[in-house]
Amino acid sequence: MSFEESARFPTFGGGFGIFVPQVGLDFQAVIDAAVRAEHSGFQSFWLMDHLFAPAANRADALESWTLISAIAVATGRIRLGHLVGCNPFRHPAVLAKMAATVDRIAGGRFELGLGWGSIESEFDMFGIEYDSPRCRSEQLAETIEIVRAMFSGEPFDYEGKHFRLSGAFGLPRPVNGSIPIHIGGAGRQLTMPIVAELADWWNCPGAARTRLEDLARRAGNARVSAQYAVGMITDEAQRAKVVERTHRRLPESGWGPAMIGTPAELVQKFAAEFDRGIELCIVRLHDLANLETIDVFGREVASVLTRGNTTYGKRAATN
Repeated sequence: MSFEESARFPTFGGGFGIFVPQVGLDFQAVIDAAVRAEHSGFQSFWLMDHLFAPAANRADALESWTLISAIAVATGRIRLGHLVGCNPFRHPAVLAKMAATVDRIAGGRFELGLGWGSIESEFDMFGIEYDSPRCRSEQLAETIEIVRAMFSGEPFDYEGKHFRLSGAFGLPRPVNGSIPIHIGGAGRQLTMPIVAELADWWNCPGAARTRLEDLARRAGNARVSAQYAVGMITDEAQRAKVVERTHRRLPESGWGPAMIGTPAELVQKFAAEFDRGIELCIVRLHDLANLETIDVFGREVASVLTRGNTTYGKRAATN
C-alpha cells in the first residue's frame, strides 16, 4: 500500500504532541505546561535540546535533560522527548545511560529524539568540536546502533568509523526493554537513509511538510510525525490578531504553512493530516505556553480526534 493510500490513524505513541521549547520560561512554567497538556488530552510533550535559544540567544534556556527528568516526576501518563536531541553534544554511551535513566524515572514514557546537529554556530559559540555534515550523519547512525546495543543490557563490542567500545553494556535497561527512536530532518542524502534503516519514527520539520509524501517514501517502515505552527482562535474578534501573532512568532520559513482556526476548524484540518498518513502531529501554539490555550486545544481538538468523539475519532478508535 502506498503512503497516499494508507490511512494510519492515531495509535500507541501517536495522536498529538506539544512542543514547548524552554526559552524565556522558568522551571515552574514548563512543569505547569506539561501537567496541563497531560490533563487536557495531549499524548506527548517535547522540549528543545540547545545550549541557547537559536532565535533569541540572550534568553534563559533551561538545560533539557535535567528539565525533562523533573517533568517525568511531575507527570504520570504523557510521553516525553526532545524535538530533537543534538547528537554531537554527547557520547553515545553517555546518551544511552541518560535515556535509560530518564525512562526509568518516567515509568517507560521516554521517547529518544535525535538529529545530527545542523546549527554550526552553536558549536562554534561553545567550543564544541564538530565534523562535516556527512560525518555528523555517520556519527548519528553509529550512535543509534550503540544506543540500541546498550539498551539490550548485554555486553558488546563495537568497532565503527567514529566510535569504538569494548565489553560495554547498559544497565539498567529501559522499562520496556528499549526506547522508541525519532529522527528529525528532511535531507534526502544525509537524513532519510538513516531514517529508513534505523528509526522507529521520522519527524518531518514544518518547513518540509509540503514535500511530506515524497520524503515519506524514503522513510522505510518508520512511523511519521510532523511539526505544526498553530494559531488557535477562541474569540472570532481576535482572528486577525491571532493570524498576525502566529506568522510573526512562527514564520513559514521555519514552520511551514500555519494551521490557523477555531477548534472546530482545526479538527477538520488535522483530520486531513492524519488521513495523509501522519500518526503524530506535534504542535507549537501561537501564544507558546499559555495554559488556557493548551487546555482548549487539548480538550477541543486533540481529544476529539483521538478519543472517538466525532465520526473521524470513531474511525481512529477502531483502527
